[in-house]
Amino acid sequence: MKLLEDRWALITGSSRGIGQQIALGLAERKCNVIIHGRSLENTARTMELLKPSGVKTYAVSGVLDSSNGVEELINKVNDLPVKLDILYNNAAVMSQWLPMWQIPQTEWLKIFQTNLFAMVQLCTAFAPGMKERGFGRIINLTSGIKDTPELTPYSVSKAAVDKYSRDLAYELRGSNVLVNYLDPGWLKTDMGGPNADHPVETVLPGALVPALLEDNGPSGQFFAAQDYSMLEK
Repeated sequence: MKLLEDRWALITGSSRGIGQQIALGLAERKCNVIIHGRSLENTARTMELLKPSGVKTYAVSGVLDSSNGVEELINKVNDLPVKLDILYNNAAVMSQWLPMWQIPQTEWLKIFQTNLFAMVQLCTAFAPGMKERGFGRIINLTSGIKDTPELTPYSVSKAAVDKYSRDLAYELRGSNVLVNYLDPGWLKTDMGGPNADHPVETVLPGALVPALLEDNGPSGQFFAAQDYSMLEK
């Protein structure tokens, strides 16, 4: 627990689903959290759920579907009287189900903007400060999706997340800013749908493992949340 106590974490897309679970899990370990949603109204439920934990919280709003939208979110976080220690790039969108040959370029651009370019912009904004302070944990959410050509923009965007995470980890080697990528599993969320393999709550405690790494621990590595289901929450 001491590893996260009094740290500050931003979890994008934490008004519901996986991001909400990660926020609750961090708060149980006394980590202060910044909740993000498309609107402040959307963050209200997560903020209410966090009250019993007693941690400090902020809520920020912002859309990730444009560079300007991401920059506005970054500015809101920078305006808070805190320094970011942990960044969970959780927010993502699913592509339309289309035959592979009928997927327009506009769909590729839309998916890559939210799933990759926004993540890169957030890492670029916050990683240098973490490096300067000698501590950081960046966790980029990926996916185990495969053999689904109808959702190629989504799956390729997540493959790019993996590669970017490894490159960023190398850039930050020796700085104690650890960058890893996490597959939460196929979960019953608005995106995952009712036929998914696991309830959303099963993302814990595995999703917290990359944030709980000791100083100068593994970086540029893949983690699967469901691999840690045997651990206590």
